[in-house]
Amino acid sequence: MARFQTLPQWLQWQETLHPREIDLGLDRVAAVAARMGVLLLPARVVITVAGTNGKGSSVAMLESILQAAGYHVGAYTSPHLLRYNERIRINGRDIDDDSLCAAFQAVDDARGETTLSYFEFGTLAALRLFFDAAPDVALLEVGLGGRLDAVNIIDPDVAMVTSIGIDHVQWLGDDRESIAREKAGIFRNGRPAIGCEVSPPVSLVQAARQIGAHWYGLGDQYDYVPREDCWDWNGPSGGYTDLPPPSLRGSQQLANAAGVLMALELLQERLPVSETAIRNGLRDVVLPGRCQFVPGAVEMILDVSHNPHGAACLAEVLGLSPCSGRTHLVLGMLDDKDVGGFVTALSSAVDLWYPASLDNPRGLSAGELDQRMRGLLSANRIHPCLNVPTACREAGENASAGDRIVVCGSFFTVAAAMAGKV
Repeated sequence: MARFQTLPQWLQWQETLHPREIDLGLDRVAAVAARMGVLLLPARVVITVAGTNGKGSSVAMLESILQAAGYHVGAYTSPHLLRYNERIRINGRDIDDDSLCAAFQAVDDARGETTLSYFEFGTLAALRLFFDAAPDVALLEVGLGGRLDAVNIIDPDVAMVTSIGIDHVQWLGDDRESIAREKAGIFRNGRPAIGCEVSPPVSLVQAARQIGAHWYGLGDQYDYVPREDCWDWNGPSGGYTDLPPPSLRGSQQLANAAGVLMALELLQERLPVSETAIRNGLRDVVLPGRCQFVPGAVEMILDVSHNPHGAACLAEVLGLSPCSGRTHLVLGMLDDKDVGGFVTALSSAVDLWYPASLDNPRGLSAGELDQRMRGLLSANRIHPCLNVPTACREAGENASAGDRIVVCGSFFTVAAAMAGKV
């Protein structure tokens, strides 16, 4: 008999099942996966993507290109914006409630007395669904780190690490070298390991060699050349010229796209992908909440960036897309984030700030955000608000035609703005 009948019931219960929200380690989740029989997915290819920023974008581009090439694709990402179902997609469609509930029941039946975190439960459900659907390609986005993340119970055919910044320091370390070592845990002996930064941490390359992975670094084994309205890509076996830029905004997306093309080249014998599919996939890729522009008399920009590196990328996008008026920024952040570094990276690109409380146990209150921002910004630029919808309304009331409103700082911030339809 099913433990629960509805998806909200399952999700609410999962939040209380394990004593810690984040509990990195593979022993518990691997044991349950073995009992479920999902450690070896029937997919022809598994690609795992780790990194501080750019994971979701890279998965979205892989998904878009591979679907354009006619392949059956499963994608597992996190977190979600509005519906948990967004985390698991098969052929570009979010998984439905009934399938999710059935997968959750399969996990529950197999776990016995083993407790699982919210993320571990969801990862096992995704693996169950991918096992049943048998896609040609399974795309797995690491939740946190890499080495001890639940996704890492699956051996990838290709592993990618996007840009590395300082985030989740209490779990991963407080410098890029330490964090890179954790992310390198997804590499496998004898299999490709792709780095998507021109100057990655030394430890990332060292770890690839120690593990025995085949390293492919941006700027060494492959590269890209940006042009005015297009870009070129060069790899070990050739390249492409005059490619359309990804429909996702920001110059960092070219580095992500370059890593994606390196992965596809390495898989060409097993998964042939035409240049036409690459072009169409880059043009058509969609990823809500990543520098997402919402047009209007007062333009809105939604971005889930939540660390200083992400803020710097957002500042670059704002600089390359100037508005005629003022920039208002609604900010909500979690308590483990570097608020000072985030605000500093955006300070010159923003006129007025609206710190808002997040409805989340780890969310900072507007007052706490205000205190962390003071000293970095003049007080007359800061307008604390009760919550994100209130902040969006106040920013809208203060804005004039030609102004724009940016909403950022967390997935929860963007989700609250989207849910409020502002």
